[in-house]
Amino acid sequence: MKKNRNSLYIFSLTLVAAIGGLLFGYDTAVISGAEKSVQSYLIDSLGLGTLAHGATISSALIGCIIGGLVSGYFASKFGRKNSLIVAAVLFFLSALGSGFPEFLFFTQGEPSMALLLTFNIYRIIGGIGVGLASAITPMYIGEIAPADIRGKMVSFNQFMIIFGMLVVYFVNWGIANGQPLEWINEIGWRYMFASEAIPALLFGILLLFVPETPRYLAMKKEDSKALKVLTKINGSKEANSILAEIKQTVSLSNDTSSGNLFLYGKLVIVIGILLSVFQQFVGINVALYYAPRIFESMGAAKDASMLQTIVMGLVNVIFTVVAIYTVDKWGRKPLLITGSIGMAIGMFGVAGLAFSNVIGVSTLVFIIIYTASFMMSWGPICWVLISEIFPNKIRGQAVAIAVAAQWAANYFISATYPMMMEYSGGLTYGFYGLMSVLSALFVWKWIPETKGKTLEQMDNLWKKGNISQQKVS
Repeated sequence: MKKNRNSLYIFSLTLVAAIGGLLFGYDTAVISGAEKSVQSYLIDSLGLGTLAHGATISSALIGCIIGGLVSGYFASKFGRKNSLIVAAVLFFLSALGSGFPEFLFFTQGEPSMALLLTFNIYRIIGGIGVGLASAITPMYIGEIAPADIRGKMVSFNQFMIIFGMLVVYFVNWGIANGQPLEWINEIGWRYMFASEAIPALLFGILLLFVPETPRYLAMKKEDSKALKVLTKINGSKEANSILAEIKQTVSLSNDTSSGNLFLYGKLVIVIGILLSVFQQFVGINVALYYAPRIFESMGAAKDASMLQTIVMGLVNVIFTVVAIYTVDKWGRKPLLITGSIGMAIGMFGVAGLAFSNVIGVSTLVFIIIYTASFMMSWGPICWVLISEIFPNKIRGQAVAIAVAAQWAANYFISATYPMMMEYSGGLTYGFYGLMSVLSALFVWKWIPETKGKTLEQMDNLWKKGNISQQKVS
């Protein structure tokens, strides 16, 4: 099988799809550089408080929830490829609209409640694109990649998410570097948002040249097209047997039926939701969205805080690469549990220093331990499991529910962070540390190991009686 495999073709398809991950990271992290300028331009000038600030900074997450919820319908109705094209269009519109929300309806330089609402609408549009891409990109890659390298390929999507964040950190820093604060608050933040239009346009164009996934084609009973894609990926010897295995587990008439969601019981759905919730309740996006402000609160100047954010981004990339090279060797469970322990150490360390009013290099070290642990484990592996753990017949719907739950949890954590920090920074970081401990226990007790299993084997994994023997293995 490996001799006939077209590795270059597999990686090319993965790379194109993973630009959706890059845009996911770019869109969610662009706010980190523009956050204080948006606060100055649209929040403070209107006399609004921390609640409006938190809601505005996190408004894209409302769109992410919507995008996650509709991703199952889009993926099943229009296909994985066409759904990603829709996401690319939404990214493009949001980038230009968020940067220049006055377009057509408002006068630049005159903030108003209506302008604030319009800005949030554009951010929500981008969020819908993120929600679609976050669900469908790993689904696309998972359905294209052979079983023995699926973890690596889907983890590459997380690398692109982190790479997108790192790119936008550099873009934001480049735009703000050497510029007076007045210019940044009036003009600079606009360029930060609008810069996303370039990768969004590239994503949309490249998607025109990739095929639909063979599993979706089989569900649409387009067997000849599915066989053609499988042959190009795996070689002619394996393609027919893989297609036969796919056809045994898919049914077009039942795939989108809401009554079939619990075809394999409720446990698989609950596990998918809890995977998503724990990934957010450990607090990672607080570190990503508010990174410059966190470092400024430690005593770093604005330029220094942006540079420290870039250092964090580099650490994130390095440890995501660790996950890519170990996920198909060590397995999903060992990486998740190891990462949870590292995150707990990092967050409890930050919490202890906050209670002691100690701010300095030691705080940065614990934050790096925390983020590195997340990036080698829960960052990529959660998406790997969400893309592969659900059986073919319910994958579209189940992934949509899990991703929507993830973005809902993300919104809750991000929107409540400013208020929690006003009450107690030590308790806030301690809460994230506690969630890290609970996430380790959850994985140990309930997550089955899926390393090396084909997507079609998920049907048998979740059949009644099988999971009880595998969940703690």
